[in-house]
Amino acid sequence: MEENKKPVKVGSWQRQSTRQVYDNPWISVHHDEVITPGGSQGIYGRVQFKNKAVGIIPLDEENYTWIVGQYRYSLQEYAWEIPMGGSPEGLDPLATAQRELREETGLTASTWHQLLRLHTSNSVTDEEGFVFLAKDLSQGPQDLEDDAGNTRHYRIVGPDEFDLGQGKLSMDSPLAKAMLGKRLDDEISFHSPEGEKHFYVTGIDYGEN
Repeated sequence: MEENKKPVKVGSWQRQSTRQVYDNPWISVHHDEVITPGGSQGIYGRVQFKNKAVGIIPLDEENYTWIVGQYRYSLQEYAWEIPMGGSPEGLDPLATAQRELREETGLTASTWHQLLRLHTSNSVTDEEGFVFLAKDLSQGPQDLEDDAGNTRHYRIVGPDEFDLGQGKLSMDSPLAKAMLGKRLDDEISFHSPEGEKHFYVTGIDYGEN
């Protein structure tokens, strides 16, 4: 990729040149030749994020909160975390937070407060993040995007009550049959038209509603 050799002063640093070495719809990676504040020559790798990070702490009337779980490819492990997502450039982070909370938990909130604005891993990235507190909650159905690794909530119901859009699985479905008798952290495997599917039980709710 093209290299820019025009020297630029960056605070107490001097950037001698910069070259983009990787780019995709979410990040770009740059290799810079620099002169440090101490006067020595060096190199610097920078990751530029194209989305802003958004996290939500939903809090109910009894000060209980929600976390969600998914397998994180970059960590190579299953992670429990607050609901979060990426806010594209030009989109209000609050609007993104409201969407992510609904998609990941089914919750909507009538009261929102911004708790934090932060820069994560700011020695190597320019990623900007926002954390919101969501209160006065109402529970509805999850509206998850079809991304691998997201946690989903299902309720097993009779064939007449089946409504996948509401997370209601018919007891006759392959997934529901595979779920029966499973315990927390058990793996669920079943055959679908798209091939073999694998899930983990991350929570069990015996509520009537």
